Amino acid sequence: MTDPLRLYDAELHSRLLVGTAQYPSPAILAEALLTSRAEVVTVSLRREAGGGRAGESFWGLIRSLGVRILPNTAGCRTVKEAVATAQMARELFATDWIKLEVIGEEDLLAPDVFGLVEAARILCDEGFAVFPYTTDDLVVAEKLLDAGCKVLMPWGAPIGSGRGLNNLFALRAMRAHFPDVPLVIDAGLGAPSQAAQAFELGYDAVLLNTAIARAGDPVAMARAFAAACEAGRTAFLAAPIEPRDMAAPSTPVLGRAFS
Repeated sequence: MTDPLRLYDAELHSRLLVGTAQYPSPAILAEALLTSRAEVVTVSLRREAGGGRAGESFWGLIRSLGVRILPNTAGCRTVKEAVATAQMARELFATDWIKLEVIGEEDLLAPDVFGLVEAARILCDEGFAVFPYTTDDLVVAEKLLDAGCKVLMPWGAPIGSGRGLNNLFALRAMRAHFPDVPLVIDAGLGAPSQAAQAFELGYDAVLLNTAIARAGDPVAMARAFAAACEAGRTAFLAAPIEPRDMAAPSTPVLGRAFS
């Protein structure tokens, strides 16, 4: 990317954030992350802490890539659980960054926005840099900012669904309502074209996991997403033409042989 992105205390040159779960092998994970050019990767505390030697090996692999770690509270369903997980993650990964998830519904893995705001307030008061996985609701977004969050991460669609951007109206409204807040589309992207669309809407970054990890060729898909993110951001900065109902001739009508 030509223009850097500021997230809390970090200046990033890649606007693609990538997860580390579900890859076919550690070698493919490493190659995909390098190919994506991502500078930030998410890591689940449960995945890291529960594996013994496997966990140590995984953590060593991630450190060898030289990326910034964004631990997450994936799978947490209560405020107490999410806060405790974040506190453990800070000790384990030596970072104040935390991707905050408080899940309230099983089928869609929808955020519990009430618990999310409460947990965000607690963690921000404790000095965390909170990245909240939220919905596209403007009222919830306002409350998260009031709680101390400096970044918002609305979902595009349910986690792992690959449906893309389900509610374009709401996402456009959020971008317009918070012009100076870094906005990251988190969850639901399945194809590079959907990532490009998010950037064309003016979103600052995208975070995804399943779309790369579960692809037939994760490394090739990582490359495709990296290119799509760059294309979408460049298109946004270039100011695309506005859609219109009527045709507009792209060649001159004066001087035609016949009129």
